[in-house]
Amino acid sequence: MNWTFLIITLIVAIAIWLLDYVIPAMGTKRFGGSKAGMIGTTIGLIIGLIFLGPFGIIIGPFFGALIGELINKSEFDKAVKAAFGSFLGFLASTFMKFIVSMIFTGFFIYKVIKYSDGFV
Repeated sequence: MNWTFLIITLIVAIAIWLLDYVIPAMGTKRFGGSKAGMIGTTIGLIIGLIFLGPFGIIIGPFFGALIGELINKSEFDKAVKAAFGSFLGFLASTFMKFIVSMIFTGFFIYKVIKYSDGFV
């Protein structure tokens, strides 16, 4: 077993996991959201995941950013724009996870083929 390979993939997996929470907040900020919108994005993501499952991952950050911005006394149009940035951040982080998953799948298939003689 190659410990270097396992450690590198673990570090990448942890980084992707952390970025999954950070990127939607960055999207909120990029589209004019405030700190309240960024916090709302993260809270919305967590609450949406807990209560609504996979569907909550999609709508939680959007509504979290929207509510966070409205609490921060932003105009509704600005709050919707920040929430849209949160949704785009979610899409970006999902795409990033998909690409990394495909790379990990390729590594796994390569390792299985390479060591297939030892399986019998």
